[in-house]
Amino acid sequence: MNKYKAYASIDKTRFFDTFITTNKNGKKRLGIRFYRWFSIFCINFLFFLSYRIDLQALEGTLSGSRFFGFHLIDPFISMQMFLAHHNLHVNLIIGTVTILAFYLIMGGRAFCSWVCPYNILGEISERLHKILVEKKIIRSYKFNHKIKYVFWVFFLFLAFFAGYLVFEIINPVGILSRAIVYGWSFALLIVTVLFLVEVFFAQRFWCRYICPIGTTYSFLGWISVMKIKRTNECDRCNACSKVCLVPHVLKKQDKKEITIISGECTLCGRCIEVCHKDALIFDTKLKKLI
Repeated sequence: MNKYKAYASIDKTRFFDTFITTNKNGKKRLGIRFYRWFSIFCINFLFFLSYRIDLQALEGTLSGSRFFGFHLIDPFISMQMFLAHHNLHVNLIIGTVTILAFYLIMGGRAFCSWVCPYNILGEISERLHKILVEKKIIRSYKFNHKIKYVFWVFFLFLAFFAGYLVFEIINPVGILSRAIVYGWSFALLIVTVLFLVEVFFAQRFWCRYICPIGTTYSFLGWISVMKIKRTNECDRCNACSKVCLVPHVLKKQDKKEITIISGECTLCGRCIEVCHKDALIFDTKLKKLI
């Protein structure tokens, strides 16, 4: 993908070409999408190896794991556990605090783009959805992105009143993570149905409108260190918002230079990949402390 020769857009470029980008000198290099997918593959492959050959590096699943013996727990799992059983074990607290500290530095919803295995299926379904819309085979439906907060509260209430982690029955992230580690199960039918909904009904339906895991990380994202920054090189072409997973965070701004502070930004870098002015960059607040 060469964003300097033409108005580049991820959805207008051949799918596998989006893994390669071209710099101003015309040299090709691996793009951010390649590194994101590689990160997802490596993390989940480590889970697989730790179980299959007893590697003991990253044991468990994305719901709860141990990294060289150190506990890591998904924050939304911990919240459900507390509401369902009204107590938290020490290891659960340690694992949750560790994860929160990590994403406080790396960016809250970076989990969604750089770790979550469903993101790969989501990007594939997104591409298929756009093709079908362009050919006028289907119609794309959009909803208010704030509805995800309703689902977030709803699933927590279910845990409290049922005394059980109801969400984990349908959680595609947990289902895929367990399938990668332990093998397939009929629960993958839920993931298949969700994938088809995103292909034929609403683009990135799960990630944009439902996923309470991403919503939980988005709260942390507001104060996280890693951000995407728009510089004064921006010419307001709006290409970035057209490829953004959560486009409301990249609406046109009057200021020449602005940091995307919304916690909903997944730091996927898709906006950076299509900006022909190189006006969008990864930025960190740590530079201000040095």
